Amino acid sequence: MRLSARSCVWLKSVGGRRCWLQRAPPASPVPSCPGGARPRPIVDMSYSRHFLDFQGSSIPTCMKKLVVTQLSTNFREAVALRHDVPVPLPGDGELLVRNRFVGINASDINYSAGRYDTTVKPPFDIGFEGIGEVVALGLTASARYTVGQAVAYVRPGAFAEYTIVPSKEAIPVPSVKPEFLTLLVSGTTAFISLKELGELCEGKTVLVTAAAGGTGQFAVQLSKKAKCHVIGTCSSDEKSGFLKSIGCDRPINYKTENVADVLKKDYPQGVDVVYESVGGKMFDLAVNCLAVKGRLIVIGFISGYQTRTGLQPGYVEMLPAKLLRKSASIHGFFLNHYFSEYQMAMKHLLEMCENRELVCEVDFGDMSPEGKFTGLESVFHAIDYMYMGKNTGKIVVELPHSVNSKL
Repeated sequence: MRLSARSCVWLKSVGGRRCWLQRAPPASPVPSCPGGARPRPIVDMSYSRHFLDFQGSSIPTCMKKLVVTQLSTNFREAVALRHDVPVPLPGDGELLVRNRFVGINASDINYSAGRYDTTVKPPFDIGFEGIGEVVALGLTASARYTVGQAVAYVRPGAFAEYTIVPSKEAIPVPSVKPEFLTLLVSGTTAFISLKELGELCEGKTVLVTAAAGGTGQFAVQLSKKAKCHVIGTCSSDEKSGFLKSIGCDRPINYKTENVADVLKKDYPQGVDVVYESVGGKMFDLAVNCLAVKGRLIVIGFISGYQTRTGLQPGYVEMLPAKLLRKSASIHGFFLNHYFSEYQMAMKHLLEMCENRELVCEVDFGDMSPEGKFTGLESVFHAIDYMYMGKNTGKIVVELPHSVNSKL
């Protein structure tokens, strides 16, 4: 039987056996999910499913995933866990990835509030980044990828057990390690923004706010590698210790020290570059501490994300005068606008990570009241954990084969 590229995808088990996914006769029944529910066709469900995944077990018909059902900055109100969602089939040039780890980002609630694309209405998928194995692939995707290969990706829909990823967007990684996941958004944001906007050079003074967080940890290390003096704000003595361990020259625990007083006393000439992700009062403080020709890079403003407008009040009426007086500047950075630099950044970061030139701290929430973040159910807890400021490093959720966790 001759099959065209348009009518099939191929899959391969570890044992080397190829199995074809071909169009079934019109009378073929649509597979049902547990409980007898009939799935809504996400892709052409006229394909019959006679194949094995790379581990030799059947790819399930249905899966779990998180879906935004209403727009809200309250993640628990906005998002629902769906159990009986059909596992999608990869089309030509696509990969089906079984997610093993997914990353938590502060902007997940911006996405659930509909702030990034006002034209998209619920229900829609959520989650920005994942890493796992290829378990099925479209025919033309086989030129670059194989079943069982470890890949990472950045695209909406990561909070699911399986995700379709266009092969041109997939990022081959050496193995399915959570450390590689930390680089996808957090690492590249620090790398590209500091490279393109920071103008770092030896002897500069850099202030990193939320320095012990997912992206702050990379801003600290990359600034040190540029031979800068680095100051980092954080919320505990434990985090101060972590910052010292990755090279931060002056951690400031804002729970026990006044950040403005420390900067005024220890850095009377101001700071040359600020990597800012907090917003609100911290943003105002960052503006005030800029040196002559100082540069402030805004990569986020987490303090305002849970508000109705997404912003915290600031003293913006004085901002033009403050910048003019110092010939200072403010630069916004949104990763989506710098994807032309993305592959280069990932290449450098992966090399540094593999050579152990970069600490990629992962926080699985082991010390949280709910315990380790395991399974899609724990994404809700992980979001809460982040907004309580508990994490050190990048928050990651593990998705094992079977999880007996509850909301």
